[in-house]
Amino acid sequence: MRFNDILKTAAEEGKEKHVPVIEVGKGKGEGGADIVHVVVGKEVPHPNTVEHHIVWVELYGVKKEGQVINLGRCDFAPGYTNPNVRFQVPVDQFKAFCALEYCNIHGVWENCLEL
Repeated sequence: MRFNDILKTAAEEGKEKHVPVIEVGKGKGEGGADIVHVVVGKEVPHPNTVEHHIVWVELYGVKKEGQVINLGRCDFAPGYTNPNVRFQVPVDQFKAFCALEYCNIHGVWENCLEL
């Protein structure tokens, strides 16, 4: 089995909108830092109950020379926190960002943004 066999993309999107949305804000953070914002359910909120929720979001960056860097992970408590996270990242060092998220019912979903 390969990761591509278990990762789901926008082509398989359901009504809950599982695909993580990636937005880059150059100079929008504290002290002018660059921000990469990842949110699940931006247009249609994903359920946030103990029975059905987003467990975690991870962000990876692809450097200009091709190296992949794990930039961070955020875990969410069902019913209390929404899958909406911001990472301070030196955006100019990367050519792409990829986000993964895990729904406790529907599995792992991915999205990538090339700069």
